[in-house]
Amino acid sequence: MKAVVTRVRSASVVVDDSVVGSIPDSDVGGLLVLIGVATGDTSATARAMAEKLARLRIFEGSTAEGRPTEVSALDVGASMLVVSQFTLMGDTSHGRRPSWSAAAKPAEAEPIFNTCVEELRDRGLSVDTGVFGAYMAVESVNDGPFTVLVDIPCGDRS
Repeated sequence: MKAVVTRVRSASVVVDDSVVGSIPDSDVGGLLVLIGVATGDTSATARAMAEKLARLRIFEGSTAEGRPTEVSALDVGASMLVVSQFTLMGDTSHGRRPSWSAAAKPAEAEPIFNTCVEELRDRGLSVDTGVFGAYMAVESVNDGPFTVLVDIPCGDRS
């Protein structure tokens, strides 16, 4: 399972001219997370990804003594907008056309994606999503910019 995680001031996802998920503009902002599910990923992979995303320390905060530190979405109450994106699994190592062979089939990927979303919510995060498998327009106002890649290998439970 792979994720592209971007710290944002605001973000939204539109399907058929309707906003289906968003992170409202705020001082805290949130995380726009694009997730690709690989063949072989399991609910354990989804749980590991959710744990990593919830505790990823990429927001600015301060200690009780006022020293700067990095804190997580959980620590600051940041929202998440989580969008499925099978194209993250594209392999461009041969030729000019990406291969999608590493991407899980939709019927396999959707429940794993949904498990990740539910695990994030179970940790107390406010999570909006796009529509799995739909054509979506995603807009964001990046903060920083600050973008990281998260890769949880198939079957990894750490």
